[in-house]
Amino acid sequence: MSVLQNIALLLNTKKGTVPMYREFGLDMNFIDKPIDVAETIAFSEITDAVEEFEPRATVVDVTFEKTTDGRMTIVVEVEI
Repeated sequence: MSVLQNIALLLNTKKGTVPMYREFGLDMNFIDKPIDVAETIAFSEITDAVEEFEPRATVVDVTFEKTTDGRMTIVVEVEI
């Protein structure tokens, strides 16, 4: 599996949902929080998870794109 595929899987997996590998994924504690709080929590969760589960990559930047209907897209830039 490529590094980017592994990161995509990691960031789209809720922690605790993978049998025999319960620590894999994100806590998703940032969901349904005010945007400024969600950004801080998400940044921390993402950088910690990538550092732990994909040591071949380093998080360079995490940006948050907001829409007018209240949705937020998280863009993660990594260096391999």
